[in-house]
Amino acid sequence: MHHDLHHRAVVADAHNDLLMAVAARPPKRWGSFFRERWLPQLREGGIDIQVLPVFIDDQYRPEGALRQTLRMIECAHVLAEANADQVALCLNGGDIDAALAEGKVALILALESAPGIDASVELFPTLFRLGVRMASIAHWGRTPLADGSREDATGSRLTVPGVQALREMERLGMLFDVSHLGASGVAHVLELATRPLIATHSCARALRDHHRNLTDDQIRGVAATGGVVCVNFVPDFLTDDQAKVSPERIVDHIEHIVSVAGIDHVGLGSDFVREVMTDVTPPCCESLDDEDPMFDFPGLEGPAGMPLVTEALVRRGLPEADVLKVLGGNMRQLMTKHMG
Repeated sequence: MHHDLHHRAVVADAHNDLLMAVAARPPKRWGSFFRERWLPQLREGGIDIQVLPVFIDDQYRPEGALRQTLRMIECAHVLAEANADQVALCLNGGDIDAALAEGKVALILALESAPGIDASVELFPTLFRLGVRMASIAHWGRTPLADGSREDATGSRLTVPGVQALREMERLGMLFDVSHLGASGVAHVLELATRPLIATHSCARALRDHHRNLTDDQIRGVAATGGVVCVNFVPDFLTDDQAKVSPERIVDHIEHIVSVAGIDHVGLGSDFVREVMTDVTPPCCESLDDEDPMFDFPGLEGPAGMPLVTEALVRRGLPEADVLKVLGGNMRQLMTKHMG
């Protein structure tokens, strides 16, 4: 029954770094590598809407950040054009609706921490013209726009360019992503935001006290804007007990967010770290310990395992209408109404 429900649903994943893996290949392989390695997994997992973050790894920062940002954006366009029978790079809700109607996977470009922009906020319109429709302004550490959650002790808010970035993104119709942003930065954004926000890959801090997760007040704040909090699948953000790593733990976080913010404000943001890192060539993956439990999630290493989440939601007893909202209905509505 759950398999039928899963494949009837619009399933949206707000964060999968697969673009890193594709862009690590030679340009002539971008289209074919995506078709061979990732498209079958997206199809097997029933993914209908896939956000593609542009994440710039350490070896490209700071000097090569903009060049790698542009390279990854070009990669997204190339893989979409090479697989136009199966996927479509979408710029607005109409594009998403058209892609879904044609049975294609709708791809959405996003910036993660935007190191290629640095403090040059005037580049947001440039990247918007290139297809970017979502962005965060910090990762783990400090950027010219804001501090990431690992710097929470600084108590810092958005910088002047960070405030300008929020305003520019709102003007353009680019969704502002609070995942990875430090606590004071999230509070600052919640004070200023005039459009719905998104947390593309964050869990509930009430269930796992990790700086990457959102407090109940932050979850309520995102929901109050009309936004969506998308639950991260990384085991270390779900629990501090490896024995509890299972799809049921994802559902625990989903149910908590529903209890705090309501059923209309929760979604999925997988962050399949293990699957991506095994695909990325060195030096990116040299430091990845194959036995690191932070990344080990049996059955949910990649998008093919997404039906396990639906199975766990059904097993928990969520009504079908609620399951459909969690799997992608809420994300689709947010992007259709407020993106582009």
